[in-house]
Amino acid sequence: MLNLKIEIEVEGKGKAIVELDDRNPQSAQAIYENLPLENKALLWLEEIYFDIPVTLDEENPSKMAEIGDISYWPPGYAFCIFFGDTQPYSEVNHIGRITQNLELFFKVDEGDRIILRKI
Repeated sequence: MLNLKIEIEVEGKGKAIVELDDRNPQSAQAIYENLPLENKALLWLEEIYFDIPVTLDEENPSKMAEIGDISYWPPGYAFCIFFGDTQPYSEVNHIGRITQNLELFFKVDEGDRIILRKI
């Protein structure tokens, strides 16, 4: 993705860096173009997710996630942060990977404000 990066801020707790990749380039580009975005964190096991106002279809969907994957979940219009061993509820479009401060997400509580910005 031409070295595009996103900052994820968890208000009051810290920031992490994501590098977008080319696994689902149309999804990654669409989300990047809509930044900044923010919402309140929802938790499902070791995944953080929240709705974003971006509607995308499946591109190159995957049923599996690796620790640090950043993804888009088409059925819920959701931005997803896989910070542990949790696997997606259903197929997601992976758009990037956390490259700095993965440990931040273990401190996130449901309802924390999360802000996504271009770097």
